[in-house]
Amino acid sequence: MFIFILSEVILPILLLILLGLILQIKFSFNLKHFSTLITYCLMPASVFVNIYHINIDIPLLLNIIYYIIIFSVILILLGNLISKCLHLEKGESAALKNSISLMNSGNYGLPVSQLVFSHNPIGVSVQIFILVFQNLLTYSYGMYNLLSASKSMADITRGFLRLPVFHALLLGIICQVFTVKLPKTILIPLDQLSDGFVAIALILLGAQLARIKINFFHRVISWSLIGRLIISPILSLAVIYLLGLDGVVAQSLFIASSFPTSRNTSTIAMEYQIEPELHAQIVLFSTLFSIFTVTTVIFLSRILF
Repeated sequence: MFIFILSEVILPILLLILLGLILQIKFSFNLKHFSTLITYCLMPASVFVNIYHINIDIPLLLNIIYYIIIFSVILILLGNLISKCLHLEKGESAALKNSISLMNSGNYGLPVSQLVFSHNPIGVSVQIFILVFQNLLTYSYGMYNLLSASKSMADITRGFLRLPVFHALLLGIICQVFTVKLPKTILIPLDQLSDGFVAIALILLGAQLARIKINFFHRVISWSLIGRLIISPILSLAVIYLLGLDGVVAQSLFIASSFPTSRNTSTIAMEYQIEPELHAQIVLFSTLFSIFTVTTVIFLSRILF
């Protein structure tokens, strides 16, 4: 399991990050343009495609919704509590709160779940539900955290409503609810854009790292890692027992709680220039250290459930 996570999940991510770093050193790209491309094109396509293709089982979905709402609220409260205790500035506070509550359920979570639950598709379905919810949380709570560092609530609301990703979420939900079947002429380019999102986002992350000074001992980074990789799985286990969940669903939810910080936090921070270097470092370090924490949680999930 450790070898798989390292070779099939972590190393491909790190190679794309390294590629971005090398390209940025050599060519000095304007990263704002890449960020705009992701925010206004690739990211909306990815969000829509994920929602459009998901197969929803209502009883399973309700159990997951109960868990996700309770778990997410606890993580949000935890992030706010730590931020207040550390007396952080608005930008650093946004980075800390987002890094704890938003996890990488896409290019990290899905490959891990597909291996662990290769003989039980319910486990993978649970991860897809979490991925969709994380997209919703990222572009609501996560966006609010970032923009509140520099804008009023009215400006945040107007900015959010103008974002293509918000419209992509609405269209995806409408297509699901009313079972709208899109022609292949539309689906094929959307799928291609969605497939390109992960690679471009990780290359952008590497390019960000090319011009920043790594500071592992930064207190925001340290507390982000503790909150996302250690406290989060412990809280998840408590919520799972509280709701009486068991079996594959409990395993999948527990494993998902240990994933590193979402790369989207870095992408959005880059777009709006809210502590982009700090966000990039948190994503990098949480991905590296998750090699050990995710493997441990997978091992425990098989013992406990």
